[in-house]
Amino acid sequence: MNIKLICDSMCDIPEEIEKKEYLEIIPLTLIVDGKEFVDNEDMTKDEFYKFMLEAKDIPKTSQATYVQFKEAFDSALADGKDVICITGASNKSGTYQSAMLAKNDTEGRIEIIDSENLSIGSGQLVIRACDFIEEGLSTDEVVSKIKEVRESSFILFTPASFDFLKKSGRVPLTTAIIGNMLNIRPIFSMHSGEIQLEAKVRGAKKAFSKLVDTLISKYPEELSELTITIGEAGNREDFIKLKEEVEAKLKDKVKRIMFFKGGACICAHTGPDIVAIGFSK
Repeated sequence: MNIKLICDSMCDIPEEIEKKEYLEIIPLTLIVDGKEFVDNEDMTKDEFYKFMLEAKDIPKTSQATYVQFKEAFDSALADGKDVICITGASNKSGTYQSAMLAKNDTEGRIEIIDSENLSIGSGQLVIRACDFIEEGLSTDEVVSKIKEVRESSFILFTPASFDFLKKSGRVPLTTAIIGNMLNIRPIFSMHSGEIQLEAKVRGAKKAFSKLVDTLISKYPEELSELTITIGEAGNREDFIKLKEEVEAKLKDKVKRIMFFKGGACICAHTGPDIVAIGFSK
């Protein structure tokens, strides 16, 4: 295997993918109440969820740096590897630009791919890249197929309440109060770097059903080709209910279903009460 796969920690992936020996994850830095933490190194994901709920300020993320990517690229090339690097959306973070700067200062085969997505949307590209590498495809073939996957990669997600969206200023105070009073759950999607409101429903059960139905509506004739990831953060009960809904409607109808815990980078912006579905062909 002559390919080194690199991604940043904005790409949320299942634990079994994180453990691939040819994969390296470049961590972003988290800033909470003036303190800096290396993502997924200085504290676990569960510790971050708890820490974030107790923090006075909204957590911030700092992009992965030129130096981090340069060191990773130099190490891989010294081992005789081609490098394929997948980053979170370039219109949401400067991490892609850091990787490009490092590439431009490095001699060797390095391919940088802007996932145009975040969290499990970016993670879909990493998962499928692992598939292609393990199939023995060439660097050119892997890069080409990852770009095809990017076109079909979606995220659908819903927070349990408007509390964190209110705190972060992403929705007005009155909207948050009314939304919480009426038990309204917003359904958001992200594709090609753009976040859109798909629907508003009342109650968790309807929200989880709507998430799955929206997924099905995107690729009704191609379900058997889909790789699906289901994510949780600090809300195990919601995750279990969403998992049940997914299995009831999609078990044996899709290529595979995988599970993950949401990374700190995405939860710093959405709150730790989120559940999400990512999928791609």
